[in-house]
Amino acid sequence: MIVFRYDKTFEGLLTVVFDAYYRRTFPDVLLAEGEPLPLFVDDSFTVIADEEKSTRVWAGLQKKLSTSALSCITTCWLSELPHIDTLLFRYIRKAIDSRQSIEVNFADPDVLELAQIWKKVCAERRRMLQFVRFQKAADGTFFAAFEPMYNVLALAIPHFKDRFSDQKWIIYDLKRSYGYYYDLNTVEEITLETEAAHLVSGMLDETQMAEDEKLFQEMWKTYFKSIAIKERINPKLHKQNMPVRYWKHLTEKQL
Repeated sequence: MIVFRYDKTFEGLLTVVFDAYYRRTFPDVLLAEGEPLPLFVDDSFTVIADEEKSTRVWAGLQKKLSTSALSCITTCWLSELPHIDTLLFRYIRKAIDSRQSIEVNFADPDVLELAQIWKKVCAERRRMLQFVRFQKAADGTFFAAFEPMYNVLALAIPHFKDRFSDQKWIIYDLKRSYGYYYDLNTVEEITLETEAAHLVSGMLDETQMAEDEKLFQEMWKTYFKSIAIKERINPKLHKQNMPVRYWKHLTEKQL
């Protein structure tokens, strides 16, 4: 068994591809730096992320794959699934070695699995667009918290920048402790060091809200209740369309 260690970044993964071809040694297992080695290891090699090497690999992939397939690679990386780096390594290797494009060869289990993961990540991005709820803070900034299953925040930001370009906002991923701040001009990635209550619950308390925010929240809850037809309430379908894991950050679901 051959093991490659790397820093678990996308740039690091592309460097792994470069070094594997350079050494003519291809790993069976990819581990993070410091992870314990499995039993019966024949060889272990540590890869140092290198921008030049990763750029060369990406340029090579651009000649072998379409723009949509390249997007699929980067989107699937954001799934953060435990085996995603190994799967992507196999996919990239097949793409490089094949004389024909492999991106629609769904008879290949790696191509099929990657397509399935891509669909799941894209579905999570769509849910984020649907279920993000902004709260207006006292300083006029709109705050929204979310805990997506996959790391899709960066994929959703262009939508929010375009849709809410006339207001300052912060969208924060509580699960990964980072977010984005828009100041009416540019979007900047931020990390909030404080352990404030709203970074735990995702909801601003009344002292942090704008004067009319509480009123708007009550109006939204009233509207949400009023449009429901009691005789047609279908809890199973409701949970299917609006999964329970999002409820704690939805204004209309707060008591």
